[in-house]
Amino acid sequence: MPDFSDFTKLFANMKLPAAPNMDAFVSASRRNMEAFTAANRIALEGAQAVAKRHMEIMQQGMTDMSDAMRSMALPEDPQAKAAKQAEMLKHAYEQAAANIKELGDLIQRSNAEAIELLNRRFAESMEEVKALSEKA
Repeated sequence: MPDFSDFTKLFANMKLPAAPNMDAFVSASRRNMEAFTAANRIALEGAQAVAKRHMEIMQQGMTDMSDAMRSMALPEDPQAKAAKQAEMLKHAYEQAAANIKELGDLIQRSNAEAIELLNRRFAESMEEVKALSEKA
């Protein structure tokens, strides 16, 4: 029969960590889930705001295009028409660039808010772990 006395001595001298405080663990897990839920809600609200604003931009674009088509149908001399077309293209480009920036800012703002919430909860969680390990 093998001699396990060395293993027995090894395990006898070994200190196992204390059992975790289950109330604290459950409470921390609940706060983590609340933070994830809140971050997801913020991201969803941001996506909804972007989609709503995108639809408004598209509707305005269609209105502007209809107005432009009516304006171009009016009889004018070719030079005036060319100047008007150039001005419309310039305005359309500037509006598109502004719209893209606005949508990007909306996305960035909602993402930053969600990430900030998660980062805050992570920092709190690390403090909780530290406090629990100091108690043990």
